[in-house]
Amino acid sequence: MSYANEFEMEQSSPFAIDAVREDRAAFLRRTYAHLAGAIAVFAGLLYIFVNTPAIHDPLLNMMVGGQWLIVLGLFIGVSWLAEWWATRSTSLTTQYAGLMLYTVAQAVIFVPLISYVVLLLEQPEILAQAGFLTLVVFGGLTAFVMFTGADFSFLRGFLFLASMLALGAIVIAVLFGGITLGFWFSVAMVGLSAGYILYDTSNVLHHYRTDQHVGAALALFASVALMFWYMIRVVIALQGDD
Repeated sequence: MSYANEFEMEQSSPFAIDAVREDRAAFLRRTYAHLAGAIAVFAGLLYIFVNTPAIHDPLLNMMVGGQWLIVLGLFIGVSWLAEWWATRSTSLTTQYAGLMLYTVAQAVIFVPLISYVVLLLEQPEILAQAGFLTLVVFGGLTAFVMFTGADFSFLRGFLFLASMLALGAIVIAVLFGGITLGFWFSVAMVGLSAGYILYDTSNVLHHYRTDQHVGAALALFASVALMFWYMIRVVIALQGDD
């Protein structure tokens, strides 16, 4: 999900792995603080979107049927632009604009799923359960990478291919309404998101410069959001509500 390892070596700041311990620790603190901030803003926006009919109803109407593919395409385009701003720009303002744009886009794309859980199923505890599971898995994978110092950049090709196959399955399922992507697809996507967390966390350590904390936070947030989405679907299925 990140292209940080393609950055040019002539940049002034060192990669985190090559920086002195104090600078590396400061970079990691900034990165994870920005990740926490993005998650907090995401949660706040979702609460507003789902509980404000003037926002919720048009968004939900826009994301039904075949229009979901349009929304998905826009989301992919916005995500690419946001990542470009956050990781490639030398302007800190543009980097923050990229992170904020991506956070808003994630909140919008989550509206149908959160609305289904909160308004239709009336089981908001599902979100707490999925959030807790996501936090536990994310924390465990992060600790593994940080303690071992492993570089999982070799996963890039596999993750890209798996993502394209998953995207193809989603498009086919939307175009042909009789096809349902059920429990095991969601489990597989949780596994894919775990792979992305390993990949992005190791990139934070090995392939981001110490002045790229905003872009690093965006990459991690993307992986966490992907896991949270499918963790919700797994919890719903296990409770027999899907």
